[in-house]
Amino acid sequence: MPSFLEYLATALFAIAIIHTFSVPVFARLANRGGPHAGLWHLLSEVEAVFGVWACVLLAVMVLISGIGDTVSYIDTRNFTEPAFVFAIMVVAASRPILELVNMGVRALARILPVRNELAMFFVTMSFVPLAGSFITEPAAMTLAALLLRDAYFGRPGQAGFKYMTIGVLFVNVSIGGVLTAYAAPPVLMVAHTFDWDTAYMATHFGWRAALAVIINAAVLTYVCRAQLLDGSIGSNTIKGATKAPVPLIVIAIHTLFLVGIVFSAHHPIIFLGYLMLFIGYAHAYKRHQNPLLIREGLMVGFFLAGLVVLGGLQKWWLQDLLAGLSPMVLYWGATALTAVTDNAALTYLGSLVEGTNELWRYMLVAGAVTGGGLTVIANAPNPAGFSILKGTFPDGAISPLKLLGAASLPTLVAAAMFMLPTSF
Repeated sequence: MPSFLEYLATALFAIAIIHTFSVPVFARLANRGGPHAGLWHLLSEVEAVFGVWACVLLAVMVLISGIGDTVSYIDTRNFTEPAFVFAIMVVAASRPILELVNMGVRALARILPVRNELAMFFVTMSFVPLAGSFITEPAAMTLAALLLRDAYFGRPGQAGFKYMTIGVLFVNVSIGGVLTAYAAPPVLMVAHTFDWDTAYMATHFGWRAALAVIINAAVLTYVCRAQLLDGSIGSNTIKGATKAPVPLIVIAIHTLFLVGIVFSAHHPIIFLGYLMLFIGYAHAYKRHQNPLLIREGLMVGFFLAGLVVLGGLQKWWLQDLLAGLSPMVLYWGATALTAVTDNAALTYLGSLVEGTNELWRYMLVAGAVTGGGLTVIANAPNPAGFSILKGTFPDGAISPLKLLGAASLPTLVAAAMFMLPTSF
């Protein structure tokens, strides 16, 4: 029988989800000014939503169960992922890394047999998300969002283009990390339990994901081709491009920091140590830097930490629900549930179900990554992209309902690819 705290946590979880869909309302209230504008601004920060409601839960836990039990609950939560996303976001968003990626995007664009304006946008929306399979999804999201912000989202208005683009971006990053067994959070949570290695991921998930990513990026590029070619939605330049070029040795050192954090993703003491060294190095050579995204990274980490705290008490209903589903129903159910829960939490709870076969496991993970672009809470890297890009949207906020609508078509493309026949 679920406890009162589990019921309370589920109620607060539902309130937090409703709050995320209400963010544009609070943003409009904040923009009107008035004595409570600061409060409305806080409530319009989607990165603060789950952290705020998690604090409410912890306050009630202290009153009901005492400080000791509350601290014990916090100690049982794993906050490695929020800390990692913070660290990788700060390093990946640095100017030397951004320039390195921009050089790679330009090189790939020159190879494609289409106009450079179209090729640049296509590569940004396809190959950068697919790189998430190697540099991790949070890093890919950070880099793609920065490239889009600086080259395509700088002009006011253009809301339709921006929503279509962010919808494809979130979906492509969610599915683009499944070529390996370590880069996508929902895969990482089950790879050891299911005995899935990178070869398994590439043969069962990877090629399907790559097809979906390329189709989504190609369709979006085709739809926006007229605006891309006449320059009305892009400049194909990045912020800081007019500054003196970053020396190759600085780019190489930043790359080593990024690689070090990626390879120590399961060891917070190590990757946070790398981050401290990186911040010191960036300060020493700040003439080669843009401002580090410390605040944005902390806000994203706070969001994910709140999700960990609230999500830890959803097992009582979510695990039983997953266990009772057939593979086909599970696939579509996981896609839908991912929109209102973190997909890594969903696959983790699914991995605890006993007696499952390989098809059931495939459907669980495929559904979780397919739905990972539908909302800001569906996939751990989404808050990073949300934080970087929200200032370019009207009222400085991204409408969750418009994001859901924009991500629906690319989600269906991904769903179709993962439904292609397979054998186990």
